[in-house]
Amino acid sequence: MQRTAEGRGPVRFGPPAPEPGLPVLPGLTEALATAASRSDPEPPGGALPLLEAAARHWQRRGLPTAADEVAAGPGAPALLLALLGAHGGDVLLPRPCPAWWTPQIRLLGRRAYHVQTPAECGGVPDPYALLETVRRVRAEGGDPRVLLLSVADDPTATVPPPELLREACEAAASAGLFVVSDETWRDTVHVPYRTLVLNPAEMLPGGAAVLLDLSGALLPAGWPAAVARLPGTPHGTRLRAQTLDVLAATGALVAGPVAAAAALALDEPAAVADRARRAAALHGAVAGAVHRTLLAAGAFARPPQAGRHVYADLDPLRAGLARHGIRDAMELEDWLGARLGTPTPGGQRFADDLGSLRVRLSTGPLLGATPGERLAALTVRDPLALPSIRASLDHLGTVLAGLAP
Repeated sequence: MQRTAEGRGPVRFGPPAPEPGLPVLPGLTEALATAASRSDPEPPGGALPLLEAAARHWQRRGLPTAADEVAAGPGAPALLLALLGAHGGDVLLPRPCPAWWTPQIRLLGRRAYHVQTPAECGGVPDPYALLETVRRVRAEGGDPRVLLLSVADDPTATVPPPELLREACEAAASAGLFVVSDETWRDTVHVPYRTLVLNPAEMLPGGAAVLLDLSGALLPAGWPAAVARLPGTPHGTRLRAQTLDVLAATGALVAGPVAAAAALALDEPAAVADRARRAAALHGAVAGAVHRTLLAAGAFARPPQAGRHVYADLDPLRAGLARHGIRDAMELEDWLGARLGTPTPGGQRFADDLGSLRVRLSTGPLLGATPGERLAALTVRDPLALPSIRASLDHLGTVLAGLAP
């Protein structure tokens, strides 16, 4: 009871998405300002310019898409809520998973069943465990109909190997599950030529939807916009229409000026594409340094491949944490966040076990204290040599070193 009163339990105090830590591109600001005089709202699901830009975005990634197969909403949570509300059924999802997934499902009065991820990555459930969970849930009277997964994962910052993603999709299809693939972090892969990202919609043309929150690589989080691609099948057409009904009923519309900036960002002009590429490389370099710092201190973490964070397991440092009275992930969240001066959400936020000492560390706060320092990190050959980044990494190392046996 005390923890809830302190504000750590309610959804509204959940962890924010990892911030880029970089100023907004001037071109996007100009697009938003130019459209600020618009008085007419966007229609439910988005106007044609935004839908066409999203279709072109996916076409450039080898996924043929028509504008009438796309729906837009004010951020991924609102759009996912509408999509799941339109589809129906209980939902299976990996453990750990993004902090905002499970509340969406429970808000609809549906059941969320978490399936453990394999050892090598997050984002997708172990295929055999998925099939066993579906069998058990149906035997107990449940109604699992949707699998929610991610091809570039928050919180683990990993990308599922192609063969594992294919096996998970095949297992979902054999179990009669509709797949929703959250691809928010797809374009934040740190080293694209080393990491192959596949799309479930290519493997299951009629059985998968794609969800993309533009805050991942294209827009600031304060400009909420997301798009979803539905299958070009009779089922997909019905699902899109029902999703638009939910968006209309809840008033979940993209703001007009944001829609203009989103359409520009989805078309990826040179400045937007260059910023996305440089930002991904910068966060990758910093995430790699954080990973090395964790391993040097004796902690565990999968090597980060995408996004702006690292998912750390401090269980090997349990004895050192116990000296500070830290026994679970919630206490670790508060203690480590206070010492680092930045949010460090514990694993319980991501459907992991409370007793496991896991925490997500974000790279954005490590880039510098001022916009100038953060922009400078984008252009230098070795951002890890910058005093601001070096000081942040050294501070993290000092905090962790204090937990040694």
